[in-house]
Amino acid sequence: MEPFVIDKRDDAVKELRKADQRMNKLIEIVGNLTISMRPNYFKSLVRSIVGQQISVQAARTIFGRLEGLLENRIEPAAILKATDEQLRAIGLSRQKITYLRDLTAKVHDKTIDFDQMDGMDNPAVIKLLTSIKGIGKWTAEMFLIFSLGRMNVLAIDDIGIQRGAKWLYEVDKSERRQILLEKQPVWNPHLTIASFYLWEVVHLGFDKTYQSIDEIE
Repeated sequence: MEPFVIDKRDDAVKELRKADQRMNKLIEIVGNLTISMRPNYFKSLVRSIVGQQISVQAARTIFGRLEGLLENRIEPAAILKATDEQLRAIGLSRQKITYLRDLTAKVHDKTIDFDQMDGMDNPAVIKLLTSIKGIGKWTAEMFLIFSLGRMNVLAIDDIGIQRGAKWLYEVDKSERRQILLEKQPVWNPHLTIASFYLWEVVHLGFDKTYQSIDEIE
């Protein structure tokens, strides 16, 4: 899967800009975006489990060790062959090993069938993925965006998106989740594009550098 490019000239982006003037201004400032996707569905979920509740650097290190242990074959069969002791030795907690075992078992016995996911709607994918131990709604939403490439997903409880919305719409911290709920019908059906631009607010440090978008020339 090639990197996903969000271009200001795309019809979807134009529709989003027309629907929301503040979002329009943010898109104009940030410009086009290139998004790295995660086309290997199983590997994407394994990476999500490994990275839970630890720093990005720690997650990268442990995942790299896992790749080494499995000889770069992040596949159900390879994980089935790995012992708990080997997985513990590379830094995985017992809880995460349990999660990986559950994911692997469900994929192995086709309870989770990745070949069918492209034909499933978003709620159905979320319901299926959250049946796996250790995978919650947020992880399922990230999978919808970065692995399945769904264009109408808004992870309401994502802290980065909430921070971006708080800054862009100049609301109190207590209102940042509510503003997303209010904007959801405005941005529909381009929620994923809106999400990427709100993430950019944090990524580019706008919320730390400027009081409001009106300060950016």
